Amino acid sequence: MNIYTRTGDKGKTSIIGGRVDKDDFRVEAYGTIDELNAIIGKAMTELDAEKFKDLLDDLEKIQNELFDGGGDLANVMKERHYKLADEAIEEMEARIDVLMSEAPELQKFVLPGGSPAAATLHIARTVTRRAERLTVTLLKNTEEGDVSPVVQRYLNRLSDYLFAAALVVNARLGVPNNEYVRSANVFTTSKKKDKK
Repeated sequence: MNIYTRTGDKGKTSIIGGRVDKDDFRVEAYGTIDELNAIIGKAMTELDAEKFKDLLDDLEKIQNELFDGGGDLANVMKERHYKLADEAIEEMEARIDVLMSEAPELQKFVLPGGSPAAATLHIARTVTRRAERLTVTLLKNTEEGDVSPVVQRYLNRLSDYLFAAALVVNARLGVPNNEYVRSANVFTTSKKKDKK
């Protein structure tokens, strides 16, 4: 298998149904999703298979969904069949709820860090936000219906999932989350209030 083709040597790349410049909004968006997928893969190598089996299962599913979302953004065919659906967002919301019930109660912003795996998940979270911003830019610069809006919603929820996962990783390892010292109390819902 020859992995180099030389077809991109003049700054163009193939997408599903056409060719565009390599700095096209569409390429920037799905390229950042690819970057995010690689960082999630790095986080997975830092998680113990027994202690974090549930998170590893989640993250592998997310990696596949990111491939789906990237493919959906790369698709410019006249008839498109998108792979990423709203069901993936609903399932992720359920997992976020489970993780936040395990995570320590928060009042203030936390600094990214703690254990190596949690720090990597925080990096993934920030790259998710960048991928989302680029997807919003793509949506604003294409005709309505030209880009699946599910991808942007999925990325929005994924950043929340990665935040929750980072908190849980630190909690299971007994590593405290460091609060931002000048933070106001920004998290108004507490587990104590929820129990009332």
